[in-house]
Amino acid sequence: MQKFVAILKGKKRGELNKILLIRHIEHLKKLNEEGNLFICGPFKDNDKAMQILLCETIEEAIKLVESDPFIKEGYYATYEVNELIEAKEENNWLMEIPQTKHNLTKH
Repeated sequence: MQKFVAILKGKKRGELNKILLIRHIEHLKKLNEEGNLFICGPFKDNDKAMQILLCETIEEAIKLVESDPFIKEGYYATYEVNELIEAKEENNWLMEIPQTKHNLTKH
C-alpha cells in the first residue's frame, strides 16, 4: 500500500455541530478498522486538517476523502490528495530515485 496525504482546506468555522462531528469520527473509525488510516488531525491554524491514507491507488484515496462527512457536507470547502514518496534510511533518503535526479541542478 502507498501513503496518500489528504489536506482538507477552507474550514467553515462556526458551522460544526455535534452530529456532523460524530459522523466524521465514525468515518475515521471505519477507515482505521479497514487499515486505511495511518494518521489524521487538524492543523493548529484551525483552517486545515490532514489525513494520511494507506491505499493502493490515488483514486481509492480520493474516494475515501470524498466519503468523509466533513467533505460531503462542505464543512471543508476543498481538499487535495497527493501520493507521498516516503524518504527514509532504507531508500537512501530518495537520493537515487528519478524524481530527485531530475530535480538536481547540473552544478
